[in-house]
Amino acid sequence: MTTEELDGGMEPTVPVWAVFGDLMSGLLGAFVLILVCVLGMQIDLASQLEAEVKQRQEAAQRLQTLEQALAGPLAAGRVTLTNGRIGISGSVLFAFNSAELQPEGRQLLRSLTAPLAAYLRARDEILMVSGFTDDRQMRDGARRFADNWELSAQRSLTVTRALIEEGLPSSSVFAAAFGSEQAVASNADADGRSKNRRVEMSPTPRPSNAQARPRG
Repeated sequence: MTTEELDGGMEPTVPVWAVFGDLMSGLLGAFVLILVCVLGMQIDLASQLEAEVKQRQEAAQRLQTLEQALAGPLAAGRVTLTNGRIGISGSVLFAFNSAELQPEGRQLLRSLTAPLAAYLRARDEILMVSGFTDDRQMRDGARRFADNWELSAQRSLTVTRALIEEGLPSSSVFAAAFGSEQAVASNADADGRSKNRRVEMSPTPRPSNAQARPRG
């Protein structure tokens, strides 16, 4: 039997180094893919962290600017500022179960109008005026208000109109009512209920034209 006949009867074998090379190429490709994925995740996390830091810095700057604008009323203890919300005790603005603005409340709103208008104008924001009550049912013999929702709505409207009368542009303020929802203290005692009867004013971003445009 010749050498050619022997070679023709045997299957050719793949060199070991070729198999090893293919295996290493596959492993290298997988490693590169994993590395790319990890780098992509790190870049995303870094971007998210940077955006979060920027948001916190902007919020801190916003709060500092608002504190400066309201330095006088804050120092006098006539208003509170918590997380960007300006709080006014309901007893300062209104008599119990009433939505008629008291002289002291009118004077306070007059002192707030100019700094608030300047702040809103500089940041192109609008002011949300929110009314809140305690959880006690209305016991008004004259039945001027159906319930606490209506009372809180009327109070927020009264404050909104007073701010407009004092010079705040009507396009820069709107009213909201929360009734007894979102209490800041317990309604189990008189002190807590007094804290819950309040009006808050919160600067908020102005809606864009696209958001404000009604849908057909």
